[in-house]
Amino acid sequence: MNIGQVAEASGLPAKTIRYYEDIGLLNPARRANGYRDFGGDDLHKLTFLARARSLGFSIDECRTLLSLYENRARSSADVKAIAEAHLSRVEHKISELNSLKRTLRDLVDHCRGDERPECPILDDLGRGSDRAN
Repeated sequence: MNIGQVAEASGLPAKTIRYYEDIGLLNPARRANGYRDFGGDDLHKLTFLARARSLGFSIDECRTLLSLYENRARSSADVKAIAEAHLSRVEHKISELNSLKRTLRDLVDHCRGDERPECPILDDLGRGSDRAN
């Protein structure tokens, strides 16, 4: 397959595929004319990477997961440890976002949104700049 075909089959842009090759996540064969020649294994790796990235794993985590995937002597405990660490970061981020949501909801709820100049949203943002000084 050429890069356009593997891009369509994997759902990844050609630019991403080239990037993954540049950083060593895959190494497609080359034809005599120098063009990439992707095989079934390359497509499988790309779909694996696309799914891992869609779950928010970092490039380094993807590299490790791919290595573990290809290592039949792997321990599933190693895979689970990576996923648990990532899950912990996701849960922390969700907590931060929920806190942000509560704060914004409170500010929006207290702003009348009328023609008057008083605005608790701007007041709060202004206090934030006072705290930074």
